[in-house]
Amino acid sequence: MRSSSRSLLQISRILFLGALACFPAKINGEENWPQFRGPSGRGHSSAKDVPLKWSPDSVLWKISLKGKGQSSAVNWGDNLFLTGSSDDGRKRYLYCVDGKNGKMLWEKTIDCASPERPHRMNSYATPTCATDGERVVAFFGPGGLHCHDLEGRKLWSRQLGDFPGPWGVAASPVIVNNMVIQNCDAEGASSLVALDLSSGEVLWQTARTDKPRGGWSTPVLIETGERKELVLNGELGVRGYDPVNGKELWFCRGFNGRGSPVPDFSNGLLYVVNGKPGDTYAVKPGGSGDVTKSRMAWHAPRRGGRDLPSPVVVGDFLVVVSMSGLATCYDAASGKVHWQQHLGEKGEYAAAPLVVNGHVLIQSVYGGKTVVLKPGKRFEVLRVNDLGAEVDEVFRSCLSPIKGKIFARSLSMLYCVGL
Repeated sequence: MRSSSRSLLQISRILFLGALACFPAKINGEENWPQFRGPSGRGHSSAKDVPLKWSPDSVLWKISLKGKGQSSAVNWGDNLFLTGSSDDGRKRYLYCVDGKNGKMLWEKTIDCASPERPHRMNSYATPTCATDGERVVAFFGPGGLHCHDLEGRKLWSRQLGDFPGPWGVAASPVIVNNMVIQNCDAEGASSLVALDLSSGEVLWQTARTDKPRGGWSTPVLIETGERKELVLNGELGVRGYDPVNGKELWFCRGFNGRGSPVPDFSNGLLYVVNGKPGDTYAVKPGGSGDVTKSRMAWHAPRRGGRDLPSPVVVGDFLVVVSMSGLATCYDAASGKVHWQQHLGEKGEYAAAPLVVNGHVLIQSVYGGKTVVLKPGKRFEVLRVNDLGAEVDEVFRSCLSPIKGKIFARSLSMLYCVGL
């Protein structure tokens, strides 16, 4: 790496370690939902004013978005950021929407000469944006990683690969201090890369061996008590990385492939499921090397077929929902199954759940109905919320709790739900 890159990396280490001195203080006080699944990256909201009950009459506004996409809404202040794409993937869009009234504030078009070939359940604009309040970063696979200021002025762009294969990309960028970190898994050369948020210069890049599947999972930053780790699920299992230099710290082998669901972290354990059928398992982070035998706390059989939704922990309970809507509640400490029940709504579930005030909210793919589940030793669905969307309208994006409202995104529409 060039000397200028080494200097940037040294500066980033100093800033990173200084900022971590105050971790895990509430990031942004959750006044903002600035990246995929919020400040923690795990889909847990500490807000007390998020709606848990709504109907079509609760939709304050909705806006039709140009093109199609599966990214979730993120915000800084009243500005919402989302992405979309033309049907052929040759035009990618970055939008800024006024969260108060749904007015489109600005829109940027990014050309992609050689689009990837996304799976039918994926899109050309699936990764969610990330923002630090000064810049917003959007990732489009072979369309590149792009950084704009909040007024829409382009700051820098970087190409990170061709991303071959029949899957497409879905991993979202995350911002850690002055670094933007991107999972670049693909069929072929794969890596986890960190770039300087101000300039786009590569600070470190670590090879990944979780081939041959595409890059779907997004890294999350956790604190083990002794150190900070970037945790990333993958085709072969879950891995921990040093966020300062990208060094792989440990690896725990999973039970099947397609590591798309993002792990949850609670009670000192990581909770992991695979995208294909395989055991649910819990891992104690903080180890070194292959920790499959030494630090796997428990694993338990899981039925229900393929999974896209991420696992979530609420108190002593771990909830995992399959694509088919089969929900399983485990004891988070031991893996004992408390119950396994179908959520009751027909169709698929793809988006990761949202946790609010001890409740799990999970939205169906077709029609966007949201099941509100109360985790406990018995199965309890409190209600099913309806946006009034068409039954064939597709929702694969995560719900975003922003400023006392819920934002739900289908392929081409953004809904604002309020009380």
